[in-house]
Amino acid sequence: MTPTTGADTAPAPRPGETGRKPAAILFDLDGTLLDTAPDLIGCAEELLREQGITPPPAASLLPVVSQGSVGIVRHAFHLAVGEPRIEALQKRFLGLYENRLSRCTRPFEGIPEVLDAIERRGLAWAVVTNKPAWLTVPLLRELGLAGRPGCIVCGDTLGHSKPHPTPLLHACRLLGIEPGRTLMVGDDRRDVIAGHAAGTGTLAALFGYIGAGDHPADWGADGLLADPLDLLAWLDRDMYTVARKY
Repeated sequence: MTPTTGADTAPAPRPGETGRKPAAILFDLDGTLLDTAPDLIGCAEELLREQGITPPPAASLLPVVSQGSVGIVRHAFHLAVGEPRIEALQKRFLGLYENRLSRCTRPFEGIPEVLDAIERRGLAWAVVTNKPAWLTVPLLRELGLAGRPGCIVCGDTLGHSKPHPTPLLHACRLLGIEPGRTLMVGDDRRDVIAGHAAGTGTLAALFGYIGAGDHPADWGADGLLADPLDLLAWLDRDMYTVARKY
């Protein structure tokens, strides 16, 4: 699939400032860099069985994986926001998940090749996730990825998480690269919202955990990636035809 572009809404190049290719890629974790669904859904199924409930088909839980532990628990147990049971169930869920972080989790097919290509070009890449650091760092370490990102910004690194732009701006500062030369890649609308607010280019990962009610084409992303390898075509694009803000 050929990526779409938001070029018709991008600012016109200024004299002497064309040829500004992406210098950094920011990746969401769950549903973008890593296929974490098998382990997260496995934990939800185990928790349901502990409570005497027959788990639903795994496919019904897949779209909420990117919503984190609270979203998974709420959906699995059909709980409304703020119900008292959520906190205890979430705590147990996280305990189960900590013990099987990488049992079945792997990078999405094509991601290893994408990361190799990014690094061969001398570009920076980072992880910007809402997953807490005590789960993110061990998971990346277990998969042999912890030493490769230029930085790892987690949901509890700062006082804000996505869709707030602060995590993206913090990652750009740590990388020493301006947001206007950065692409944010994620499978949730909040990744696009955060990217727009931070001034990065934004790419929606259609290979991630997209629910039937989600419409990534309406998120306002600068491009849609049907496959991780589609990202490679964006590495040679002029940022003045991609990013909406500078």
